[in-house]
Amino acid sequence: MSTMKRGTGRKWKSSLLPWRLLPMSRNKKCWVGGCVWYLERRAGQESPHKFMRLFRSVNKQWITFQHFNFLKRMYVTQLNRSLHQQVKPKPEPLASSFLEKTSSSQTKAEIYQMRSLSPPSLPLSRKSNEKGLTELGSASIIKSSIEVGNETRDEKQWKEMKLQLENLPGILARLSKIKLTALVVSTTSAGFALAPGPFDLPCFLLTFVGTGLASCAANCINQFFEVPFDSNMNRTKNRPLVRGQISPLLAVSFATCCAVPGVALLTWGVNPLTGALGAFNIFLYTCCYTPLKRISIANTWVGAVVGAIPPVMGWTAATGSLGAGAFLLGGILYSWQFPHFNALSWGLREDYSRGGYCMMSVTHPALCRRVALRHCLALIGLSTAAPLLDITTWTFPIISLPINLYISYLGFRFYTEADRKSSRKLFFCSLWHLPLLLLLLLTCKQDGKGVRGEPRG
Repeated sequence: MSTMKRGTGRKWKSSLLPWRLLPMSRNKKCWVGGCVWYLERRAGQESPHKFMRLFRSVNKQWITFQHFNFLKRMYVTQLNRSLHQQVKPKPEPLASSFLEKTSSSQTKAEIYQMRSLSPPSLPLSRKSNEKGLTELGSASIIKSSIEVGNETRDEKQWKEMKLQLENLPGILARLSKIKLTALVVSTTSAGFALAPGPFDLPCFLLTFVGTGLASCAANCINQFFEVPFDSNMNRTKNRPLVRGQISPLLAVSFATCCAVPGVALLTWGVNPLTGALGAFNIFLYTCCYTPLKRISIANTWVGAVVGAIPPVMGWTAATGSLGAGAFLLGGILYSWQFPHFNALSWGLREDYSRGGYCMMSVTHPALCRRVALRHCLALIGLSTAAPLLDITTWTFPIISLPINLYISYLGFRFYTEADRKSSRKLFFCSLWHLPLLLLLLLTCKQDGKGVRGEPRG
């Protein structure tokens, strides 16, 4: 022990670990513990190859596993003096995209401004021209990067949306879903035209305008309620209320200005039954279907009822009463909406899920395909029932069978394949299937011998 040389290494401050030695007497334990502490203190000062010899000389006792790990760490540290704990540097704050672009452009400018090694044979004028071109290029890069940075910074800032009168008609058209409103009005017109009796043009115009106003009001209120959810969907994030192109107060005022005169025209201009159906449809769409979209998949069936009421309103506007033809037209529109909407929602499952809507295509995909196929087949049965109810001739179920079979075939492919391609084909088929089916209904209409009811109450 006395012959060992004192090293010049750094001193180790080690805490006493819970050494567990083999059973021995109390005096021996105290003596061995003191030796172990002394050897720990001297271990950092001695050369690594003497560690094992030192501890074997301590009364020839076995060293423990924890002590051996301690010696191993000391051995590695003595061999590699560069191994020591370092403080992790604090990460630098992330710079904005504008600063990054500016700094990167400045770096490019510095790179471009570095003088390149050129052979001494080049003339002085050529060198000056190259230097000037390099400076111009770097200046243009800095200027363009600053302009891009300013544009991105301006895009991130809030801007006040100013409503201009020339943009107001387009905004109101998108707020009222003008394409959906046109579909509603066309089905109402088909119901009016299919009703028995002579055609009353003034009553038809009042029904046309009143139904259109009621549909615009319902669509405006629907968008007003769904602003926070539409902002999460790619399909609806550009709606006027979501983008702030129109204020909510103006949207509600526009809906009120459409709903009140629309229901009034249908009630006092046509008949009370048609006005009651129009008011009920607004309530059903805004207060039942709209909140139900985030609660249950039953919203699809409620929405189908909403879409089935407009042709019934056309029938009641012409006859003043509910007949078998009204229910048949409502049934055709009811069944048509399932392959149409289920195929549409299948391609928008991610969007509906992101918006928080409870749709069959998201929560019950197998049921979604099964219901679409079921109602495609139901269209064949409803077309066959038309001549049985004396609405059309027997020519109608025969000539409508090919298009009904085709949409049923696409519905079967959608049911079996369950992919976006089959759903897209079924959706686009439904777009031309309904107008063609209604046109065939009008073509094969049976001449009504009865007299229309009083259309104006």
